Order: sequence, then structure tokens, then C-alpha cells
Amino acid sequence: MDLYEYQARDLFEKYEVPVLAGIIADTPEEVKAVAEKLGGVVVVKAQVKTGGRGKAGGVKVAKNPDEAYEAATSILGLDIKGHVVKRVMVAAGARIAREFYFSVLLDRANRSYLSLASVEGGMEIEQLAVEKPEALARIEVDPLEGITPEKALEIAKAANFEDGLAEKAADVFVKLYAVYTGEDATLVEVNPLVQTEEGDIIALDGKVSLDENAGFRHPGHEELEDKDAADPLEAKAKANDLNYVKLDGQVGIIGNGAGLVMSTLDVVAYAGENHGGVKPANFLDIGGGASATVMAAGLDVILGDQQVKSVFVNVFGGITSCVAVAEGIVKALEILGDTATKPLVVRLDGNQVEEGRAILAAANHPLVTLAAGMDEGADKAAELANA
Repeated sequence: MDLYEYQARDLFEKYEVPVLAGIIADTPEEVKAVAEKLGGVVVVKAQVKTGGRGKAGGVKVAKNPDEAYEAATSILGLDIKGHVVKRVMVAAGARIAREFYFSVLLDRANRSYLSLASVEGGMEIEQLAVEKPEALARIEVDPLEGITPEKALEIAKAANFEDGLAEKAADVFVKLYAVYTGEDATLVEVNPLVQTEEGDIIALDGKVSLDENAGFRHPGHEELEDKDAADPLEAKAKANDLNYVKLDGQVGIIGNGAGLVMSTLDVVAYAGENHGGVKPANFLDIGGGASATVMAAGLDVILGDQQVKSVFVNVFGGITSCVAVAEGIVKALEILGDTATKPLVVRLDGNQVEEGRAILAAANHPLVTLAAGMDEGADKAAELANA
């Protein structure tokens, strides 16, 4: 789960990372009132979960409350890379002397943590990595040891922070790492981390991604979720404990096991090239079980997607037999009744496959087509979606 900047700022403050005062507001009138409360120069910042806000006009400096009001008027409602601004944060201004970059993230490839740091912050890190890779220090962090004061100093010096400044930056690195581990994050990023003219190191911006798999350890994380911004189909799937991701296609996919579902996406995409370019509409892994309740919940989510024209159910019976899967499909269609209106192509294989196919054949549901193999099923589903 990605957090908004104001949420990241609040987490930073909780872990004593130096930040500036920041208050959220939803209307120009509220922004003006906040600016009056903070006093002096303020920065009005769009709260959207995407980068490039400044270039898009989503960040504006205001010298007084009236300018803050005007800034809010131009920012609220702004479309930034497909994200419409509904809320802004009014942050206290700072006299910036230098801008830096720091992040710690999960390095899945190396099964470790990785810290990135640079004395050249402010610009997009992807751009810096391409244009000046030598300016970006990449330091592996052992998860068992973490970022200790000694490790933080190593990172700062590798990033070319000079003596004196390196010690100050290292202290902030340690606190940011505390955010990372304390909140079970997969990313904590500050760009820019600044040094003010007074010599203070401050996290001027923040990006935090939380590991939802660790949500059971953090009951408060649920409050950070923006349910209004969530895709309604993904929200429904989550409420039913389904592993679902919406895609931009026409063939709904149901499978058991992430590997099988990913392979199914590829096969459907390939088959779709011969049928008008149709594509997979979703990723949906129903896991090891395929009970009627689980299958009905999955079909309900997929059939609720107006883009879906057909559904490909691709299940390999392992611990759960194909008999249970077939009975689940038949019962699910009974549960859904008239709401099930789109054709289903079903491919079963594995444990008790012949018995499972016999159950579906006997049911003879008008929406269900049996496929002998994965390629055949993908091709039929693509053909039906294009019909």
C-alpha cells in the first residue's frame, strides 16, 4: 500500500525524523485558514500517489494566505498522470541550501535491503541513475544488522556527504530506517532531504510503501488506506480475501496458484493476437481451494467488470481435486443465477480430472465450454471475447 505524502510525513514525525509542519486541506478556504495558522511562506502540495507533481503544477509556493488560496484553486481538481487532486497539504516553508536523496527498499533479487543515497537530490531518481550513475551510492543493508549509526555513516560517505554533514545525515538515515522496519515497509524514500540555510537536515518530502502482508501486525494501517480511491472490483475482491488485480483486457482469468495464473495471462495474451487483439482482464488466484463460495466470489468480481466478455477458468487439481472444483463451478453458477451472463471456458487437469469433467458435462450449463488443454481453452476464451 502506497501512502500519501502527508501520511508519510506523519509517520516520519512519529519516529522523530525531522520534518516541517504540514496540515491537509480539501478546499481553497481551508488552505487559506491553514496558511494563516502556519504563518509566513507556505508550500501547497497536491496529494496524489504519483511523481512529477512539481512539473505538472501540483506544487506551489505561497508567500501569504491569499496566494495560498489561489494556489489551492489551481491545484485542486488538477489531473496529474491520471490522478485527480482532491486534497492538498499545506507545509511550512524552508530556506533550502542543498538538496539530497535517500531511500531504503526491499531488494527482491538479492533477498536483502538496499539503500540509495546521493548529494544530488531534488530530481527524479530514475533520471539521476541514468544521467549520473556515479552520483548515486548503492549500499546493501543486511536485514539482520540493519542501518546502525556506523552503517549510516558508511552510506553517507559513499554518497559523498562531506565530514560534519555526513554525521548529521547519518542520524536521519538511522531514523528513516526505523520507519522502514517499524512499519514493515518495502520502501521509504525522501526526495529531497534538505539542508536548510540554518544547517538543519529535514525530510522535505516522503514516499512510503507498506507491506500489506504484515497488516496483521499493524491494525492502524487499515486507517491509512484510501478506500474511496480504490478500484471497486479490487475492493470487493479484497473483502472476500481474493488475490485479484484488475487489468485492461476482455478475458477474465481464474486460476489456482500464482504461477499458473501468470502463465495463463501469457497464453491468453498470445491467443488474443489471433482474435482481434483481446487481452487478459485480470489476475485472480483462488489459491489451493476452489469451493463454491470461493468460486462464486471470484466469478462475481470478474463478471462485475464491464470490460470482460468471456472468462477462462484454468485449474490444476492438486490437493484440491477437480471434482471439488467442478462442483464449486456448478454451485457458483447456481448462486449467481441471472447475474452470470458471460461465457465460461473451463480447463481442468490433475487430480480426478475425468470425474471433474464429467460433473461439468452432466450439468450442461449453457454458459460453460469445456477445454481439453490450456492452449485450447485460452484460444476459445479469446474467440468468445471477440465474438
